[in-house]
Amino acid sequence: MTIKVGDSIPAMKLMQATAEGPREVDTAELFAGKTAVLFAVPGAFTPTCSAKHLPGFVTNIDAMKAKGVDLIVCMAVNDAFVMGAWAKDQSVGEKIVMLADGSGAFTKAMGLELDLIARGLGVRSQRFALVAKDGKVTHLAVEAPGGFEVSKAEAVLAAL
Repeated sequence: MTIKVGDSIPAMKLMQATAEGPREVDTAELFAGKTAVLFAVPGAFTPTCSAKHLPGFVTNIDAMKAKGVDLIVCMAVNDAFVMGAWAKDQSVGEKIVMLADGSGAFTKAMGLELDLIARGLGVRSQRFALVAKDGKVTHLAVEAPGGFEVSKAEAVLAAL
């Protein structure tokens, strides 16, 4: 069942690249007491994700913070090393928390998986963005297959 407005973000462990190596991040702790934007991409280093999706959030960080966002998180069904390399490639720094859902368990728990096996990519995340307050979803935008409209940074900013 797909997560919806009013639901809590699943409490699970994801991984984050750090200078000391991959670190476990508990989603319940991460989102507790914060207004957060979580957006997911089908894969790091993929064309739309690298050219538009992640850069849009990097560009709009200050505008989102001005509207009360405490935390911006980017997630993909990739490993922490790939997410760390992508963050460096995109000059993300500490602005956005880059989380890896290596096995896709978190994505599946949210009901937002995307079967790209026939295209050689395995099971990934749908492209989506959500806003959560204290771990509860207040806005959810899931893209139609191949779309890039409702989950882009500008659309999220307009929804805040």
